[in-house]
Amino acid sequence: MYKCLIIDDEVPARALISNHLSKLPDFEVVKSFANAIDAFVFLQQNEVDLIFLDVQMPKMSGIELIKSLNKKPTVILTTAFREYAVEGFDLEVFDYLLKPISQERFLKSISRYINSKATKESVVNSKMISESFITLKVGKENKQINVNNILYVEGLKDYIKIITTEGVLIVYERLRKMEELLTNDAFFRIHKSFIVAKQHITHWNTNNVAIKDKEIPIGRTYKTDFLNKNK
Repeated sequence: MYKCLIIDDEVPARALISNHLSKLPDFEVVKSFANAIDAFVFLQQNEVDLIFLDVQMPKMSGIELIKSLNKKPTVILTTAFREYAVEGFDLEVFDYLLKPISQERFLKSISRYINSKATKESVVNSKMISESFITLKVGKENKQINVNNILYVEGLKDYIKIITTEGVLIVYERLRKMEELLTNDAFFRIHKSFIVAKQHITHWNTNNVAIKDKEIPIGRTYKTDFLNKNK
């Protein structure tokens, strides 16, 4: 549900936008204000997704309100004057609706907004998916490994063992390479020969980390850093 705020000093204008939004199942008007000052106070303590904002209002204009907000929601300007369009777009407003606002133009703007949100969510989801996998050469093939399934990594003389929830993988790489790939806070290098997954640690003390039935030593070089991060 998209939370909407309407700010306009004209009652008919507020009523028109509210009526348009009432016909859309995923949009909710959480508040309506006749002036920007009251809206500013509300926005200090509440978050909304979309603001329909008149430009010309007494005491504080819509443009002044946008400039005063540290965290800026998506704004659609509504005004009877075309000359405010340039200034509005300089402030990165999403759209500009010229009064009187037709239902066709209103729905076109809403459609653009929904599409923009879907695109952003798709990009975020793709990024999250890509960050959840690493690619390593296992045998003769490149294999996608879900980092969430990694329990720990053990470095041996000429290769590393990646112990996962699904089994053991042998990779002819240095442990340093794995440390570079597993860059987020979900993994700890605790020994010259071991990297462990934080989420799979069952318990630990000053000398060892336990992952399932495996006791893994904490090396002297890595002990202080590990203990500081797990106070």
